[in-house]
Amino acid sequence: MLAIRIGRRRAAALATAAVLTGLAVPSLAANTATATGPAAQTTADYDDTYYKDAVGKTGADLKAALHTIISDQTKLSYDAVWDALKTTDQDPADSGSVILLYSGLSRSKSANGGDSGDWNREHVWAKSHGDFGTATGPGTDIHHLRPEDVTVNGVRGNKDFDDGGSAFTDGGGSLTDADSFEPRDAVKGDVARMIFYMATRYEGGEGFADLEVNGSVDNGSNPYIGKVSVLKTWNDEDPPDAFEERRNQVIYDTYQHNRNPFVDHPEWVGAIW
Repeated sequence: MLAIRIGRRRAAALATAAVLTGLAVPSLAANTATATGPAAQTTADYDDTYYKDAVGKTGADLKAALHTIISDQTKLSYDAVWDALKTTDQDPADSGSVILLYSGLSRSKSANGGDSGDWNREHVWAKSHGDFGTATGPGTDIHHLRPEDVTVNGVRGNKDFDDGGSAFTDGGGSLTDADSFEPRDAVKGDVARMIFYMATRYEGGEGFADLEVNGSVDNGSNPYIGKVSVLKTWNDEDPPDAFEERRNQVIYDTYQHNRNPFVDHPEWVGAIW
């Protein structure tokens, strides 16, 4: 039943994605003539090819297999992230703007920078959690880098994720308190899947820390982010939508040439954690 529900949801999401403006997605379009629909055919294609060494596994074996798969990627410079985000996060209703992650606001692509009213590059896995900064690798991985208002980015800071807190200006429904941040409902699952991607992609190699998800909200500069139980709930309650799936595809086709497996298979979160 789970596979059927996921297939139906992905099919509906991709039907919506067909009306989005922006980059074409060749690998999706190539499957539009299949009898079972584009989403089902595309998922099967990736399971038989990209994910073939992970399908059927669970727990630590699944995480290890996915780590190997997604570690084969093209790395961007931090400067290159600006232009990449202008494409990956393009507003479906306005090709000259991007959608800000936590705020949900649409802002001109040209308004990127560090001043009030600008948008900048938010590290969803806070770069101080593991002390990787903006180094090529985790610091420039656009699977977890998103456009956000400069002030709102500062409100989030390096806080862990949890439910609760108070609203703030331009938060779009996001909440915060002294030690945690809760994104708006529409992107809670997106945030969770980005965090689980980072914890799978960066396992202590290449000179970077081993990033892990835990049950705390006071992780500071340690290479951990929580709360895992809340992030799992967000993943279940906010499944991938057309915007998130298109974003994953554009990163794969055009930029890093790797995928966030938890966008393609959100059920793998529960299979690992």
